Amino acid sequence: MTAETAVVLPVLVAVVGALIWGLMAVCARIECVDAARAGARAAARSEPRPAVLTAARGAAPRDARIALAREGDLVRVRVEADLPGLGQLAIKVGGEAVARAEESEGR
Repeated sequence: MTAETAVVLPVLVAVVGALIWGLMAVCARIECVDAARAGARAAARSEPRPAVLTAARGAAPRDARIALAREGDLVRVRVEADLPGLGQLAIKVGGEAVARAEESEGR
């Protein structure tokens, strides 16, 4: 019984660690999407660029990169963050949102 426990316990710890890391990745992805949506809404209201970035940073994960672009009537906000991990497990997560600018709604 002791030998089996000695073999299974490290595997169980590794599986639980992987599950926790995966949950952290999903949560960071959701934060990126929420931050992109908040930034896109602010940009669609024609708020100044610093206000748009502040709105996006408020919901973004720590040290996230935020890109804001205007493409005709559309505003596009992209939020990316690095998720720490061991070796190859370090990944980038991101989210993007697009909104139509309100001043173009009357056209």
